[in-house]
Amino acid sequence: MALNIPYRESREGLWGEQTSTLNWCEEDYNITYYCAETINTFTNLIFIWLGVKGLRNVVKYSHSPVFILSFLGYMIVGLGSMAFHTTLKYEMQLADELPMIYTVCILSYAAFSFNQSPKVQVMVGTIMVGLATFITVYYLYGKDPVFHQVAYGILTLAATFRGFYAMEYELRPALKKRSFATCDQQMNQMWTLAMTGIVQFTFGFFIWNMDNIFCHHLVTTRNQIQLPWAVLLEGHAWWHILTGLAYHLILWRLWLNRSLEGKEKELMLDWKPWSVPQVVPRAGSSVKSKGKKAQ
Repeated sequence: MALNIPYRESREGLWGEQTSTLNWCEEDYNITYYCAETINTFTNLIFIWLGVKGLRNVVKYSHSPVFILSFLGYMIVGLGSMAFHTTLKYEMQLADELPMIYTVCILSYAAFSFNQSPKVQVMVGTIMVGLATFITVYYLYGKDPVFHQVAYGILTLAATFRGFYAMEYELRPALKKRSFATCDQQMNQMWTLAMTGIVQFTFGFFIWNMDNIFCHHLVTTRNQIQLPWAVLLEGHAWWHILTGLAYHLILWRLWLNRSLEGKEKELMLDWKPWSVPQVVPRAGSSVKSKGKKAQ
């Protein structure tokens, strides 16, 4: 017998009336009294899981401290999104959306300041802080979600294209000059990692828009097929999962920076099928995990 669990008939919830400027296609309080959008809330756990993994590896392998901030920001985005979808309160919406801006500003700093003089690094840092402040103030005043989305998109594209430039016009010539035997293999892996993150993010954005456009039809269908299968039609939840996999883009930038430092013979991408990628020391490398002494 097929499992079919109906949604709650009552739409009353613990957190009361919505005050956020946005709401999503998941019907409010349709699963539990305690959480406005249950599926949208719990799919954010991917940010916590991957963020902890990334943060642990940054510390373990002594990667740049800027990636500690990057992964912390990534986790805060997930926590803020959980709070937003749980309550649908405006304050929690800001806890979701503003950390997105701050995290991409940190990644932009990592992209544009790397290997620059201290003076340029300070200038780039000042520009990023100024941009984050301007976007925050303007958004708090205008409360326009489209402005937030466009600002986030532009910053993400800028950091991504800066990474592409660094790969082809800085790293590839450097690897060949250093006679790195597996230059082409590493560049192919790096492009694959970057494009995986970009395709995941783009596909998530597509599903998010389809969820908005066809919401009425999706709600009708979900109520017909009922739980637990109906959760597969929660488009915004898929957006969380796929953008949570933007972890790949953070790791790409980390690996790119380490390779530009000349560490390609000591570090490698560990990425087996269906595993979470990570940048780890090669066998016999002088890069040691914290807590381990060189032999």
